[in-house]
Amino acid sequence: MKYHFISVALAAATVLSLGVTPSFADNKADAPQAATSKTKASPNSVVSETKRKPVAKVKLVDINSAEKKELMTLPGISDTEADKIIAGRPYLTKAHLTTRNIVSRAVYEKLKTLVIAKQNKATAAKVAEMQKQAEKKKH
Repeated sequence: MKYHFISVALAAATVLSLGVTPSFADNKADAPQAATSKTKASPNSVVSETKRKPVAKVKLVDINSAEKKELMTLPGISDTEADKIIAGRPYLTKAHLTTRNIVSRAVYEKLKTLVIAKQNKATAAKVAEMQKQAEKKKH
């Protein structure tokens, strides 16, 4: 949403700045009619054009609960990687796919916008237990 607003504001500023530049104003009499009609587009028309295109929502795949078949629909995830993801559960964040060497950084870049690591009570309990074990190993 934030990036959408920024891109619309940037487009509107560009349209407005094209009509204000001195070099453009000097050549206005020499410019063809079609070119001048393009630069007179109002910011509202730019906004209305962008609002017409709805953004398709992608269903995120939960790496903590997805079945192997669902994981294999992700780009770069084969049978082996799906098994690794399942064996490495639970994940606190989707970034753990790379920090735990489950998938390569290149594969992670392809799928990071398609996955999520949801937490439930069982996952939270396992994570707490894993953290306690890690602390014991440090001491």
